Amino acid sequence: MNKTSIQQMKKLTFILSFFVAFSTVSFAQNSEKAKALLDEVSKKVRAYDNIEIEFSYVLENTTENIKQETRGDVALKDEKYRLNLMGTTRLFDGKKLYTIIPEDEEINISTYNPEDNTGITPSEMLTFYEDGYTYKWDIKQNVKGRKIQYIKLTPIDSNAEVKEILLGIDVQTKHIYNLIQTQDNGTKVTIKVNSFKTNQPMSSILFSFNEEKYQGYYINRLD
Repeated sequence: MNKTSIQQMKKLTFILSFFVAFSTVSFAQNSEKAKALLDEVSKKVRAYDNIEIEFSYVLENTTENIKQETRGDVALKDEKYRLNLMGTTRLFDGKKLYTIIPEDEEINISTYNPEDNTGITPSEMLTFYEDGYTYKWDIKQNVKGRKIQYIKLTPIDSNAEVKEILLGIDVQTKHIYNLIQTQDNGTKVTIKVNSFKTNQPMSSILFSFNEEKYQGYYINRLD
């Protein structure tokens, strides 16, 4: 996996964590309808012991004639997660972050730093959005019989890389349907949930790193 792909995965980890686990966010009081819906989604998310999601990921920039499509999956429990995307696994066990790259037989290991504003765990990543965005009620779409209500998030910082985020919520289930992020450079990232499962039986070692499984790998300890 090249450096660009790794950077994309890091960015996706940030986006996806907001996408599936924003239950601790407290948005500004500028749209009561939007707040009420987000509160319902948050309440439902908090009630789950764990979440498993399969998703599609599309990155497009028509000006640069770029379109990348892929699929991935993520398992989350509390602040721990395991993300599989583009042949790489990104694992957070609550203390350390592991990026496992089989193609290069390489593993990068770093210690979680709560002062790192790029965030690692879902709850820490969401801190950025807590005060950084305003939000409002947006369009509603009918997707194969499902009513999807969109909430638009706009960065307060006029110099932010992200121009806006549209968060689609299934009105009936109160689950996230998709997320569309538009950047100032015209790049659009769309993440769509294909499967959303909760309270699944999970192995006790799912979020654990076992170095013995990776004999011959180069391990890069970044601490």
